[in-house]
Amino acid sequence: MRKLIEFPCAGDTLMGTLDEAPGSTGLLIVSGGNEIRAGAHRGMAMLAARVAEELGAPVFRFDRRGVGDSSGENGGFESSVQDLAAAAATFTAEAPQVRRLVAFGNCDAATALALFHSVAGVDALLLTNPWVIESADDLPPAAAIRARYAERIRDPKQWVRLVRGGVDIKKLISGLAKLSHSSSEDNSNLARRMADALTASGTPVTILLARGDNTAIAFANAWKGSAPIAHCETASHSFASAADKEWLFERVKEALAA
Repeated sequence: MRKLIEFPCAGDTLMGTLDEAPGSTGLLIVSGGNEIRAGAHRGMAMLAARVAEELGAPVFRFDRRGVGDSSGENGGFESSVQDLAAAAATFTAEAPQVRRLVAFGNCDAATALALFHSVAGVDALLLTNPWVIESADDLPPAAAIRARYAERIRDPKQWVRLVRGGVDIKKLISGLAKLSHSSSEDNSNLARRMADALTASGTPVTILLARGDNTAIAFANAWKGSAPIAHCETASHSFASAADKEWLFERVKEALAA
């Protein structure tokens, strides 16, 4: 059964969704960016329903302050520590049989979990495509630009496009300029903070990356931690295809059973 739950957080009211199940291991799903708890194309809602039904694990999702059905001001992932703590406490209160809490987040939700999971009492982490990009421009991260250029240099068709004028020269120059000033990004402060927080807590963590996703490419370039990493052969940041969803479900299944 699925039920809606209102709960307090720092003077505001958050909205959460609990997919009930009898298991003693629960899954806390944290949304990234300004995404509501249902996820892109309802992907997280569907994942929650499947986990509860097929694996018998209760699943809790929520909107942080200022997002979706929750009140308050959206301060971004860096200010979400109270939201995470309130959601975890509500989850375990509503599902008192839960003795082990696994938290899953994509993009900056993964970053927030890495930074603040200790406050929420999380026992294990599943982090997908963590956000470590601190650039202010509209270009992809430098690591992603390098990966794209390397791929295209190996493709004879791209050389033909260049000769025939099929390549945006202005965009090419902008990309090359970013590569020449990429040292600060390649040594991401966010990546270092994540690694430090995970090392300090000793919480088991698995990192999942969509191999062709720009955010994932930037993370892989900046990451110096020792957590195991698994790659999905997709460019979809949200694991949108049926094959991607199946791959993600199997990784969630493994994390819950660990």
